[in-house]
Amino acid sequence: MPTKPKFFYGWIIVLSSFVILFISQAYTLGGLSVFDKEILREFGWTVGDYKLKGLITFLFAGLLAPFMGALADKHGVRPLMIVGTFLLAMGYFMYSKIATLTNVYIIHILFAGALASAGLVVNVMLVSRWFNKRRGTALGLILMGTSLGNMIVPKINVQLISIFQWRPSFIYLAIVPLILIPVILFIIKEYPSDMGVKPDGATEDEPDASSAEHIEKGGMDYSEAMKNRNFWELTIIAMCTFYAILALADHMFLFMLGQGHTAQKAASGLSVLFGLALVGKLFFGFLSDHMNKRQVFNINIGTMFAGMVVLVIDPQTLLWPAVVLIGLGWGGLYTLLQILTAHIFGMKAFGKIMGTMSILDAFGGGMGMWLTGVLYDKTGSYTLPFNVIAVLVGIAFVLSFLVKKSSNQTQTA
Repeated sequence: MPTKPKFFYGWIIVLSSFVILFISQAYTLGGLSVFDKEILREFGWTVGDYKLKGLITFLFAGLLAPFMGALADKHGVRPLMIVGTFLLAMGYFMYSKIATLTNVYIIHILFAGALASAGLVVNVMLVSRWFNKRRGTALGLILMGTSLGNMIVPKINVQLISIFQWRPSFIYLAIVPLILIPVILFIIKEYPSDMGVKPDGATEDEPDASSAEHIEKGGMDYSEAMKNRNFWELTIIAMCTFYAILALADHMFLFMLGQGHTAQKAASGLSVLFGLALVGKLFFGFLSDHMNKRQVFNINIGTMFAGMVVLVIDPQTLLWPAVVLIGLGWGGLYTLLQILTAHIFGMKAFGKIMGTMSILDAFGGGMGMWLTGVLYDKTGSYTLPFNVIAVLVGIAFVLSFLVKKSSNQTQTA
């Protein structure tokens, strides 16, 4: 009888993707936002003009994502990941030399390339090749990297700024992404078949190998997915919720400073938000392997919506309960979006499908970062921007009940 290996190499892939997302996501979101106060004070730019950088990053990342997904489908993820780490390091070094807003915008085009080639889509694609039955747990673990990075890196960066000032800090931080290159070259394997196994660790000669082969290669083709109603519902949900969480994450530091908190306390606000998201990703990812995925999805968005309502009611007194609810809900939602996409559409054209979905959700996220700053400049407070966020999450909550279960039949929009 065939025996399963004692240790499944897929968990090494999970750890590698965890580390890559830890750095790439924190470097372009929470870890970067703690530089805002120093940069705005030195140059005197408006919040809206400066925060346009977020829209540039996520808009270009969204536009690049389908092409990067197609390249990953054809040539693998490792070449893209190496390019992404170089772009991230280059962008941080260039940040230490900025003199104009144009410099900032150019850097964020580089960050867009880094996110498209070494960010969420390619890592979810890689890990989804290695897992089927335990895909929710595996994706929950790697997506913890995005939260843990955004939880830890902001506090480290605040310390660096206080010791070295902001320009030298960027130079030191630029070295870190380059450490990922040996991991990508020597540890990451593209497919389970490279190690003589099937998804979830089944061996080549096991009787259910044909089923595992279908899991690794099967699913909808791209044109079929584009006609599927679930695709558009999930994309609109992602767009609304990405607007919300990226706006909150990008403006939390400035918002808390405006409430009278210290820089360290404001960095702690980011840490709590992403720390709770970390818990949500792992818990709800595990739960999705044992419960109806769509119901878990509904709970996630409902929790996030409840947090936004609390924040709108009283952003001062109820800040921390709101952050807890939003963080938990967003963490699970972030994981379930990836799980449902792989679950409904399969792996046949996953890179292109996920990449196309990323265009609108990245546009939504970038708009949240920029428009929140514009509305703040016009009103002098975050009251209106936070109300806009609450409405969008409410729309996503309603749409979450329309997503159907996985089916082999195409549901035309």
